[in-house]
Amino acid sequence: MKTIDEINSRIREGTAVVLTADELKARVRAGETVTPEEVDVVTTGTFGVMSGTMAVLSFSVAKPGTFRKAERVLLNGVPAYPGPCPNERNGIVDLVVYGTTHRDHRYGGGHLFREIVEGRTIAVEVLAGEQTLETTITLDQMGLARIIATRMAFRNYHAMINRSPDPVQTIFSVTGLAGACTEVSVSGCGEINPLENDPGRRFIGTGTRVLLNGGTGYVIGEGTRSSQEKPNLSVYGNMKGMDPLMMGGFITSAGPECLTSLAAPIPVLDQAALDQLLVLDAQVNLPIAGINDRTGCAASWYSEVWQGTDHQVRNDPSGCIHCETCSVAALCPTGAISPDAVIDRDRCVNCGTCVQVCPGSAFSGSLGAVTYEGRAVPITLRQSDRVRGARLCTELKERIQAGTFSLTGKVDSL
Repeated sequence: MKTIDEINSRIREGTAVVLTADELKARVRAGETVTPEEVDVVTTGTFGVMSGTMAVLSFSVAKPGTFRKAERVLLNGVPAYPGPCPNERNGIVDLVVYGTTHRDHRYGGGHLFREIVEGRTIAVEVLAGEQTLETTITLDQMGLARIIATRMAFRNYHAMINRSPDPVQTIFSVTGLAGACTEVSVSGCGEINPLENDPGRRFIGTGTRVLLNGGTGYVIGEGTRSSQEKPNLSVYGNMKGMDPLMMGGFITSAGPECLTSLAAPIPVLDQAALDQLLVLDAQVNLPIAGINDRTGCAASWYSEVWQGTDHQVRNDPSGCIHCETCSVAALCPTGAISPDAVIDRDRCVNCGTCVQVCPGSAFSGSLGAVTYEGRAVPITLRQSDRVRGARLCTELKERIQAGTFSLTGKVDSL
């Protein structure tokens, strides 16, 4: 049996053997036998819509004595909530901004967070009594900027289906979830998800060092709405150091949502740890819930989502039929499609919306289907991106191999 200290020593020496979850699963599928002696760390990851995300910000907006205290603050038009400190007359604002708070139906907290991390200049408007102060701020000028994810990396998140006859406007659909069980929306990265690979939370707990949106973060405890069947995590990290490509906004038929990502290392201390890491999509349960009451009504497996399907949407601009108004560009939930049918891969999260709504053949990809009551119901939206999840696993692997990321033991169990 190895220890985390021994693995960290190998990381410092540059001798640690690190595999991504994808690399390990590929070996398993190829029939190879992997032993704990052959691998020290397996990196896991997930990326997708995670509503319970917020930012805590603190920065100066005026000279001390300019105003008594902020009562309302807007950042690029997105409402922020001052407090809990009153910061009376010191010219500073302490703010909480929710990832799902929005300026309008196309711009919300998730978009704001990405733009802050990109280093863009953010417009600030402060209402203080009868005073209105306007200024700008960048991430470098903020005294504190943290992301706190109150619930993320759900294990076995529900796929959503609409059993009623009429469409439902919901955060689980871009155009409205069609009725009569004719389509399904899915979330979760399946076999590479951190909690799928550490289901007993033996290694992931309070104090575990992770990557949050591509930057160093820490697990601070169990997430909200966590349960024994579907646990999730609460995590925090400094926005200074995050990767804008690993976060952002996502427009649904019910308004803007927030994209958040997580990568976690799993130390291979013994055979028991390795056994948990051998889980494959075909063994990962995918519960199905009705959208109107959010109650479970069936179950499938993540192999129907991620095996034999296209993880990345294909793009062929020559298939564009040049509609007068491009419905794909208008409906793309991340604004990744140009009117001439070209995908901006820095923004595309492979959700599949373009495949569904394009009347031409500029976009294609097999999203799979979920078995429900004995029939295959097509997946029309993926709110998790397996491509970016795998990229996070690779990023974490490279940092460990470079000696810039070491493992921490948890200080408390979830």
